Amino acid sequence: MEERRRKHRILMVSDFFYPNFGGVESHIYYLSQCLLERGHKVVIMTHAYGNRTGVRYITNNLKVYYIPWRPFLMQNTLPTFYLTLPIIRTIIIREKISIVHGHQAFSTLCHESLMHARTMGCKVVFTDHSLYGFADPGSIHMNKILQFTLADIDHAICVSHTSKENTVLRSGIKPETVFVVPNAVDTAMFTPAPTQLARDEVVIVVISRLVYRKGADLLVEVIPEVCRIFPHVRFIIGGDGPKRVRLEEMREKFSLQDRVEMLGAVPHSQVRSVLISGHIFLNSSLTEAFCIAILEAASCGLLTVSTRVGGVPEVLPDDMIVLAEPAPQDMVRAIEQAIDMLPNIDPQIMHSRMKSYYSWHDVAKRTEIVYDCVMDSSNKSILERLPRYLICGVWAGKLFCLVMIINFILWRLLEFFQPAESIEEVPDMASLCDLEDDN
Repeated sequence: MEERRRKHRILMVSDFFYPNFGGVESHIYYLSQCLLERGHKVVIMTHAYGNRTGVRYITNNLKVYYIPWRPFLMQNTLPTFYLTLPIIRTIIIREKISIVHGHQAFSTLCHESLMHARTMGCKVVFTDHSLYGFADPGSIHMNKILQFTLADIDHAICVSHTSKENTVLRSGIKPETVFVVPNAVDTAMFTPAPTQLARDEVVIVVISRLVYRKGADLLVEVIPEVCRIFPHVRFIIGGDGPKRVRLEEMREKFSLQDRVEMLGAVPHSQVRSVLISGHIFLNSSLTEAFCIAILEAASCGLLTVSTRVGGVPEVLPDDMIVLAEPAPQDMVRAIEQAIDMLPNIDPQIMHSRMKSYYSWHDVAKRTEIVYDCVMDSSNKSILERLPRYLICGVWAGKLFCLVMIINFILWRLLEFFQPAESIEEVPDMASLCDLEDDN
């Protein structure tokens, strides 16, 4: 059965990729590496980062296209609708792509690539990594864009059951077309300290972007109260962001300079060294679809205290995490409970359990099943696809149809002035390696 599995040619697309660091970036990288190991062809497309532009190769000859588009806002490119069509079309033809896999609802490049891919007749998959609300102006705008993108998509993937429910409600996509494939952690990279830390002093580690959504304001209220109740507790805070000033003001106000260490931005390669210096990992997010940081901390043997939001309750069993409501009093209560649990925590046993719970190879196998389902779905003509957009709203539906009709016309014009036959196809790296071995 393993021998007969299909081989796919996948283009991963997102505004978020290395050298930027985050959950989406890690997901794309590790998933791509495991898919390569399973014999698929994987190419990544993202925007330029500084002077990093053009084609680059990273670990295991994973090919990355850094297209010459600059980030406009929060690492996102400026929405252009149609200007990305020529370069995306060229990459799809050159690499003989069969599936375009977009990541993150907030990524402009993802939405535009999926739109162009559907116009060209490619199969498309979308992975949603975040949770969004329904009431504020930003969420309303994002949900309408998501509704447009998912109106004509083959299948979607969410990283938790809570995320799936959120995506279905926001976009109106059929629940049966949405798969749940959780994130994972590289347990070989995140290992516990060789010797167990002494518990005469309890160290609580926070590694997060210091922004409102990650609960930085909650930390400002929780940390002084915990330090007041527990004289033997110390905090290490890694991360940067607009809320860092509030944390530093709190440290000055309560004279906690010797008990709250601010590290600033922590490179991903140094995250483990920060984690293994603590006993408890604290996550104060106000919204979270999954949270890979919790997996990394648990893999390093830390007991986790987290807010009970989004998909977090699905991540770890009850004896490895203490959940609290996103309120200062309940967070303090959860930290007190975690301190009492510490004598029963063995980091090596926790690491072994994480190895059995989460694996990027398992994520790749489950994603492969989604790809197989996508390839089995039938192709629709432009006239058959337009009614899917009309149901997106009285005015929005007509606007979406107009956008797709114009995109189809522009694609046909490109086909006329630059036929696909005139674009040189790239030989596969695996084929070149085989030729070298033969010689």
